[in-house]
Amino acid sequence: MQLLGLIVLSLWIVTTIPSHASAGETIRVGHFPNITHVQGLVAQHLSRTGHGWFEERLGKDVKIDWYIYNAGPSAMEAILADSIDLTYVGPSPTLNAYAKSNGDQIRIIAGAAGGGAALVVQPDSGLTQPADFRGKTIATPQLGNTQDVACRAWLANGGLKITQTGGDAFLVPTPNPDQLSLFQRKKLDAVWTVEPWVSRLEREAVGKVLVEKSRESITVLVSSVKFLKTKRELAKKFAQAHRELTEWILAYPEEAKRIVQQELAAETRAEVPTDLIAQAWKRIVLTTEVSPEEYQHFVSNAQKAGFMRKAPDLSRLIERLN
Repeated sequence: MQLLGLIVLSLWIVTTIPSHASAGETIRVGHFPNITHVQGLVAQHLSRTGHGWFEERLGKDVKIDWYIYNAGPSAMEAILADSIDLTYVGPSPTLNAYAKSNGDQIRIIAGAAGGGAALVVQPDSGLTQPADFRGKTIATPQLGNTQDVACRAWLANGGLKITQTGGDAFLVPTPNPDQLSLFQRKKLDAVWTVEPWVSRLEREAVGKVLVEKSRESITVLVSSVKFLKTKRELAKKFAQAHRELTEWILAYPEEAKRIVQQELAAETRAEVPTDLIAQAWKRIVLTTEVSPEEYQHFVSNAQKAGFMRKAPDLSRLIERLN
């Protein structure tokens, strides 16, 4: 099956008719070294190995520059600063940046993945509900990222007072690799994070999953409005190539897992076991669809978490490039 997947991948690349782009076009794209960013991992690996998925579909003169971020707020800051054109990112930082720019600079152009996020607690903690977390310390990847907002909203819905600087529980922005070591040393009571870190916390620190987001959107493909206005045809072709890549990953998951494993090793400089990839993969649902209704839920979470006072007008958030 892996060989068949490679043959189909090669055929897809060879038979694609390149678009006509101006000489020397460069598209700057961000993603995170998380399995919830499957498309970004696969595409960067193919770029790295000279078989660029997006390059072949956008034109022989188009170059893709990849940028790696730890969490969403950093990626969205790069979009707003015009340092990148597109990024795979979570819904909450997308909404925050959209609201911050009054809807003028950010657009979602496709969905990417759902699921893959969870709240993991110490195995002997006895933590079962939000009220139990009073006085406890919880790590999230970055202040204002999707997991951070989801955690704050979950605690607030459970009756705890949560502020950005304190409250009834202590939320500590912590890079994913540091979360694991701190959790192992019992310096953290819980972690709200994404794959493969959820599975690593289970496997390497005997963590227990308490809350799992099994269907909720976790990754979307976001573009700057400037890129859409100045290079709309390239943006359309990128979105279409993203959809095709998602279809290929769904059709050939074993080959995709192998590529993801190799790319994670290249980006993190640490070997990722095959069975860890397989375990994390089960929690992720790949989809290019975007639900406007779901974003009302994310707005509500952002308000409960204190990141948004007034609900923004979402009518321009999603850009259809079909």
